[in-house]
Amino acid sequence: MKRKTWALFTALITLPMALSSTAAVALPAAATPTAATACSYTPAVPADNFKGIPVFDAKKAAKPYSATLRTSQGTITFKALTDKAPCTTFSFRFLAEHDYFDRSHCHRLTTQRIFVLQCGDPTGTGSGGPGYSFPDENLEGATYPAGTVAMANAGPNTNGSQFFFVWKDTKLSPNYTPFGQVTAGLDVLQKIAAGGEDDQNNPGDGFPNLPVNIRHIAITKR
Repeated sequence: MKRKTWALFTALITLPMALSSTAAVALPAAATPTAATACSYTPAVPADNFKGIPVFDAKKAAKPYSATLRTSQGTITFKALTDKAPCTTFSFRFLAEHDYFDRSHCHRLTTQRIFVLQCGDPTGTGSGGPGYSFPDENLEGATYPAGTVAMANAGPNTNGSQFFFVWKDTKLSPNYTPFGQVTAGLDVLQKIAAGGEDDQNNPGDGFPNLPVNIRHIAITKR
């Protein structure tokens, strides 16, 4: 099946590729989730750096945690909104604990109209994914102030591994699941943003001039 580039922020026509990430193309599941299923992960392509498909555990998903990203530009920590986005935070924790993000890099920085740093693609192309997708959540009334951590997507209910940090207050339609809030390292994000990007996608939209290599993401209890 063909890869697709996730057109995140398609509402902003001037930046059609902003926060783009590979569209997760759902595959037939072995069993169809019932209406009572709180969270389900559906097999999808692509499956880059495949670590398996998580099995949702509501008890574990409810436990608060913080994620600390050790990057080549400094350390960024965010608290996971496990009470508001349990499916998303459970997936992120699963991938981080399986070293999925290690040795990947943040491949996109936007500096006009929207102000984000996008990460989470092990291929570094904007077209990578973990081999599964899952539904949106926490969208009602969603806003994207500086410090928000949210999911990139290719349309409704196509979340995978790609996510973005908002480094400056940004106005977006409530279409991107917010699942974290930066508690330390916003200055690191702003330093990366100040370094600019190469405009390879559009003016104000490209690869960060200061390379952001993710060395490891540590999960700690709160």
